[in-house]
Amino acid sequence: MKWKPGDPRPDTASMVRVDQAGEYGATRIYAGQLAVMGDRHDMSRAISGMANQEERHRRFFDALMAQRGVRPTALQPVWNVAGFALGAATAAIGPSAAMACTVAVETEIDRHYREQLDALGTSDPILSDAVAEFRAEELEHRDSALAAGAELAPAYPLLSAVIRAACRGAITLSKRL
Repeated sequence: MKWKPGDPRPDTASMVRVDQAGEYGATRIYAGQLAVMGDRHDMSRAISGMANQEERHRRFFDALMAQRGVRPTALQPVWNVAGFALGAATAAIGPSAAMACTVAVETEIDRHYREQLDALGTSDPILSDAVAEFRAEELEHRDSALAAGAELAPAYPLLSAVIRAACRGAITLSKRL
């Protein structure tokens, strides 16, 4: 897409800020899950693998923030605690609830990243290439969690709806604050 004077341009600083916050939150969710589950459960290896990918995504956005002078969200301390608590709470319910958490989060991240890719077009290939790559990995996480029995979690529809709403709220807040 070629930009003309007066065309609205995507707010890439906001995109980088919210993406870094989201990846940071994901690392905290998985840290909470692993703190409860440890290496005692079959799902621990899968969760560790997902956590490593999220950490790689976070490091990319950390570097991009530094390169572009983008400030982090002021809510980072909140996402630190909230992410860990969400991960720990869902893991305490059981492995299927931990996987339900992953499905809910990754479903919202898929929607969020699709919207970003649509807004970016070809205006920022570094950001859009990373978002496209990370989106594919997030979808793998979602699909793996579904295959691992996420939908068997107690009150799955309610649990999923609450986590998805919280994710949408976190995205909205992290864009601005």
